[in-house]
This record gives sequence, C-alpha cells and structure tokens, in this order.
Amino acid sequence: MQIRRSPRSVKIACNNQGLSHFSGTYFFNEFLRLLHIRNFLAGRIHYPRHCRDYSISQLLLALVYVILLGLDRIETASLLRPDTTFHYLTGLPSFPDPQTLRRFLLNAPADLHKELHRINDRLLQRFIHVPERRSRLIFDLDSTVITSFGRQEGAEVGYNPRYRGKRSYDPLLCVEANSAFLWDVELRRGDEGTWAGSEELLACCFLSTPSDIRELRVRADAGFGYGPVLEMLEVRFAQYSVVARMIPSLKRALRGLRYEPMNSSWEIAEFEHHVHGWPDARRCIVARRKISESDPAPTLFTLERYAYRAWHTNLPLTPAGVWHFYDGRAGMERRIREIRESYALTKIPTRAFAANALYLEVIRLAYNLVTAFQRTCLPAEWQSYTLSKLRHKLFWLPGELTRPQNRPTLRLASSPLIETWAEKILHRVHKTKPLEG
Repeated sequence: MQIRRSPRSVKIACNNQGLSHFSGTYFFNEFLRLLHIRNFLAGRIHYPRHCRDYSISQLLLALVYVILLGLDRIETASLLRPDTTFHYLTGLPSFPDPQTLRRFLLNAPADLHKELHRINDRLLQRFIHVPERRSRLIFDLDSTVITSFGRQEGAEVGYNPRYRGKRSYDPLLCVEANSAFLWDVELRRGDEGTWAGSEELLACCFLSTPSDIRELRVRADAGFGYGPVLEMLEVRFAQYSVVARMIPSLKRALRGLRYEPMNSSWEIAEFEHHVHGWPDARRCIVARRKISESDPAPTLFTLERYAYRAWHTNLPLTPAGVWHFYDGRAGMERRIREIRESYALTKIPTRAFAANALYLEVIRLAYNLVTAFQRTCLPAEWQSYTLSKLRHKLFWLPGELTRPQNRPTLRLASSPLIETWAEKILHRVHKTKPLEG
C-alpha cells in the first residue's frame, strides 16, 4: 500500500470574503428578523446621537452577538470586523469598533437603562406563555459575587469567598424556574447588605408579571430571610419558601421540637416562629440529621450531634412538601454559573457603575433572546443545552456565502444530519410572530 506524502509548497491566500466561523448565527438572526426586534427596539428607545454610522438597535444587537458568540470582552469583537459574511447574515453594514461599543455604554443617558429594562419585561410577557399557557410562576432569587481586578466605580470590598479582600460587585438575580428566563437583575455595590435591593427587585418582578398569572411562588436563600422581604411577598399574596437565618431565637427552639422521620437520614418538624420585630409569627419548617464521624466538614448549621436546615414558609404544603419544593431551587446554581461563564457576567466592560448596570441589562436581553429561541425553535433534545453547547452545535458552524445565479446561498458542511435539523429549525423559526405592544 502506497503511503501518501504530506503536502508541500502549499500557498496560503487570505482573500476569501465568503467564509465565516459563525454562519450558524443565521438561524438565530432569522428568528430576530421575524420577531421584528430591530423595529421593536427602535420604537421604544429614545437616544439622540450625532453618530449616524449605527442605529441604537444595531449597537445593542452587536453587544448581544459579542455575548452570544463567546467573545467575552468587548475588545475581542474586533474579530468580527473583517467577517463580511457575518455582517450580511446579521444585517449589519459592518461590525462596530470595540471603542464605539464602549462609548455607547459610557455615554448612554440614564433613561436608556429604564427603556431597555421595559423592553426585556415585554419580551418575557411575550414568551412566558410559549409553547403553552402558564398559570403559575416560580421565582428563584439569589446573588453572586463579581470580582473586580481594576478600579471600577461601585466595586467595593465586601463578602467575597474566593478572593477575600478584593473589590467586587454583588448583583441580584431572579430566574423563573420552569422557563429558565432571567426575570430580573440588579447591579449592587460590593459592600451592600445581604438583602439590600431585594424589595426593589421583587417590585420589578411583580410589575412585569402578566396579569393572567394566578399564582406566584418564590424560593430564596437566607440572604433574603428578613422581615421586610417576607412582608412584601405576603402583601403580594406570593407563596414562598425562604431559608431561615439561624438567629438566637431559632437556635433555642431547635432542641424542643418534636421531629418525625422523613427518610432514612433526615427528621423534620414545624412550629410557629415569632422573631422580635415581626408583627406575627411565621410558619417554620426544620429538618435535621445526625452527623457521623465519616461525614466531611458540614456546611449546614450544627448543634450538638445534628446538622440543621430551616425555612420560613406560607406554602400550603406538608413539611416534606416544603423540603422538596425548595430543593427544586438547585437548578439556580447551574443557571448562575452559565450566566457567569457563558454570558460574560464576570467581564466588567467599563469603569462606570451606570454603564456596567446597562451592560447587565444587555446580558439579560441576550440570555432571554437565546432562551426564547431555544424554547420555540430548537428540537426537543436541544432544550437542555447550555449556551456553550449551542455554540459548538449551531452558532459556530463554519460556512461560505456564495451567489450562484446572483442568489445568496449559505453553504454549510455536507452532512445529512445538519441538513435535516436545519430544515426543522427554519420551519419552526418561520412560525415566529412579531413583537407587538
């Protein structure tokens, strides 16, 4: 058998204008086109500018594509400037210079953040009932630490378990559990109190909830377990399960409770807990398990030989039902990790707090557009894919733009599998109705 020799004297010519590493974004952009997202943005954002090279909607979507394609930092967007195929597929005359994108964030008026927030809310109201109508929403609340390695405004020394003593931001996030939509976000200073801003975040979440939603349920950790937050939930008639803070009055009550077996490891009990300053007692569910010598160092509160978990709740469920309902919040950690890593939440783009808060709303826009595209247009087996997986599976598909008989044609890899799911995705995309109202 003759062995083929390695190629020699291969000439490299960097003059092909039709190739792109990101041809798969065509499917997502077709979804945006049928959604009339540019007209929707242009009609709701008022930002008088002297620069006429790019519209406001083009600059916002350019930032969305930087996040979508995993370019992380705004500077890396320069990789898209020579990609004429990507420009054509996304409808951009060219891709903005990184400094143009950064100046857009820095020079934006305060009203732009509010207008983009309302646009994000409208997007949620449009897609929360797709593919089927919902009567209940489940809000998962949490915060995350974003370490700052520069001198960003509002980045202060606070709780930072990984980089102790480093300046950071501490944004609040609310995710709707069943749809995975990022319902609201709020950028906070790094030295804010544990529940500072929670009432404002909840007020925005309630305001953006469609009027036909009959039931709201909320899950949150101990950082939200304060009287004003619980009172706000009760005024809104929201059902909640919030981790109880291990304050002295709760610790004293743990020994005197009557526990019943829940499973082979845990016992559970309930009682009415009246904290000083609360107008009334609230239902408290407590679970405990014995600590064995072989157990690793416990992360829960311990007292004598037991580790404890506790929740304040107004749910009409059994103690075991409250336990299982709260454990559904475990998916929140995975979603926060995806927002941090895949949506570049940890890459602070500017030194100005207001500009960084606006960028956080852009991340929310990117996250919810991708989630809406995934839920309505992608195959069932793709519903659980992270953005990182979608990039490798779809958005990073290489392709070539050709014009046989003067008709633009996007040529992807010769694969029956790609051809099959491309047809299915486009079939679903073309059912998209434009945003209205």
